[in-house]
Amino acid sequence: MEGNAYARWFRGSTPYISAHRDKTFVVLLPGEAFGHVNLTNIVHDLALLHVLGVRVVLVHGARPQIDELCTNADFHQGQRITNETDITSVARVCGQIRTHLEALFSTGLPNSPMHNVDIPVTSGNFITAQPIGVRDGVDHLLTGAVRKVDAQRIHKNLSNGGLILQSPIGFSPSGQAFNLASDLLAAKIAQAISADKLITFNADGALRASDGARISSITPAEAAAHVSDTAINNTMSNLIAAVQGGVPRAVLLSYQDDGALLRELFTAEGAGTQITESAGRDVRTATLQDVAAIVEIIRPLEEQGVLVRRERDRLEQEIEHFLVAEIDGIVVGCCAVYPYGEQEELACVAVHENYRQAKNSGIGSTLLQAAQDRARDNGARALFALTTQARDWFIEQGFVDADPDALPSQKRSLYNWQRNSQVVVKALR
Repeated sequence: MEGNAYARWFRGSTPYISAHRDKTFVVLLPGEAFGHVNLTNIVHDLALLHVLGVRVVLVHGARPQIDELCTNADFHQGQRITNETDITSVARVCGQIRTHLEALFSTGLPNSPMHNVDIPVTSGNFITAQPIGVRDGVDHLLTGAVRKVDAQRIHKNLSNGGLILQSPIGFSPSGQAFNLASDLLAAKIAQAISADKLITFNADGALRASDGARISSITPAEAAAHVSDTAINNTMSNLIAAVQGGVPRAVLLSYQDDGALLRELFTAEGAGTQITESAGRDVRTATLQDVAAIVEIIRPLEEQGVLVRRERDRLEQEIEHFLVAEIDGIVVGCCAVYPYGEQEELACVAVHENYRQAKNSGIGSTLLQAAQDRARDNGARALFALTTQARDWFIEQGFVDADPDALPSQKRSLYNWQRNSQVVVKALR
């Protein structure tokens, strides 16, 4: 990467570094990831998150390793029936994986990304489990379910600078060990500790549309449609359940994709599929604290002549008319809605330059929808806009061409004939 490109990339990642600091992420690494060459890179990326102030709870799976030892295990509807012999093998496998991960987090050689990085990895009996019992007449023995997550102790360890490493094992109050499904365990932990993100790795990573394009953001309802036609039913179902249970965002990434975690968290383009109730884009009324972010977004477009220049003091005076779009708490777009009776003006529609090239971001369309809702709430019957370079986008959004004479009289008197902006109008039903 050339110097200028690196500088632009680093500047673009800075807002994410600030936004993710002191946030809590639960990360699931399935057992399949431990046989892949990219495992060490993922661990180093998790270490980088820790250094940047992210609080990490890492849950690991062990299914293929347990399958290799427990060759005579019985299953019911795809779920392992764990007997007394098998639970010993489960504990053995989890101990080996935990030791391997702790070793990776302790690698501090001068030529490694972990050089001079001190990460205290903490494991413990944070999970109280219970047997799932008899289902369809079949006793699942020592296959368990999460009864309780000790959220207080987890938060205490995270606050002390530790990284939590949790195996898919829980214990009953009497000390009996139970074998737990790692994907369900990760979802339960994320809900119990009010995590900001649940990040799950699998082989394939992001969901794909029918044309093969990556789906970067999706709602739980939309994601549910993919459960029936994918081979990751349990993983998807648990991600959806976590979001519906209060986790703001769940992310699906591929453990085979080097750097996927960093690209997902620190770039506009992302690398996986994010499941969230708001499809990753929250729009709200702007406040004075947003003025600096709005200025950063609109200044390049003003310099290009796309937008009419607005001084900072004018923005502060008109801030009540502005809406901003956020992703992960970062302001990435804005627009303004000015009332003119039965017509209202949509102005200053802008998306941060780091997000304009992001495929299928939909930020502009989301802002437009919010602007239309505001105009309707104000009793307006139509929304109009003046544009010099974005006419095609407005037409795609349902606007039609109009003459300046169609503008409200107050706005028509201010029309700049020298700028010669095109007028577009959209009726509001």
